[in-house]
Amino acid sequence: MIKQEVIKGLLVGFIANIIGLYLATLILGNGEGFVQVLKSASSEGFLGKLISLGAILNLIAFFVFIKKKQDYRARGVLLATIFVAVFTFVFKFM
Repeated sequence: MIKQEVIKGLLVGFIANIIGLYLATLILGNGEGFVQVLKSASSEGFLGKLISLGAILNLIAFFVFIKKKQDYRARGVLLATIFVAVFTFVFKFM
């Protein structure tokens, strides 16, 4: 039961991060498409920063789960945020 709640939170965290990444590319993309913005961000070296910017929505999901007393789901969102942080750290130095 607890494991399922953490997995649900993990999925919410990853989905929130993807939605946040999409919103960040819409705002910062200057009218270009999603894929084009990701390609140019990768070639210019700030894709990791863009992915990290997308993780801001995880903050909202985390506090919603805390407010609803769903601590294990909040723990899953926190794990998703940590995974994204480790991914961007590894991506930056490769």
